[in-house]
Amino acid sequence: MKKVMMLLLFVVFSGPLTLMASDYVQLQTQWAIVNYDTDPEHKSASFAALAADAKKSVETKPDDPELRIWYGIILSSWAGADGGLGALGHVKEARKQLEKALALNPAALEGSAFTSLGALYYQVPSWPLAFGDKEEAERLLRHALEVNPHGIDSNYFMGDYLLREKRTEEARQYLSHALEAAPRPGRELADQGRREEIRQLLAQIK
Repeated sequence: MKKVMMLLLFVVFSGPLTLMASDYVQLQTQWAIVNYDTDPEHKSASFAALAADAKKSVETKPDDPELRIWYGIILSSWAGADGGLGALGHVKEARKQLEKALALNPAALEGSAFTSLGALYYQVPSWPLAFGDKEEAERLLRHALEVNPHGIDSNYFMGDYLLREKRTEEARQYLSHALEAAPRPGRELADQGRREEIRQLLAQIK
């Protein structure tokens, strides 16, 4: 099964995606496959290929905030797969793309740019290595919750941030709410993977 999956990934990533009206949906679908259904040793290369496709789509439609959001998310995930100082270039470009998406439409994809940018700010190192800033992270994550108060991602990332800050009871509330979020049609793999991440964090609290 793993060999079949990797063969499919090779077919998907050996050439550019055919981007149409709802191109960001294709990017988010492929992101879920790479993030949740790909062996760790192949993730970096798969994210690199997907990032190249996302970049081409943004260059084709520079005023599309949804595409910029997903380019930023893919770059962030690629950085996570790579790890270390070598990934800083990816997160800096991700911040740039997410900030441009916010400038185009802050409400795009239910405020996902706020969520993803906030996650970057609490996960990356602070100056002088990068731009990490916990206060800015919380500000952005609260903006995300204003736009999408019942979303699985907006609540998950706030819960994750609060848990890292040892604000355990607050974290439990947001993570529990994230677990109760309504299923997202067409995003079954992403929902399944995110719910497992939420359960792991709740288990740490217990």
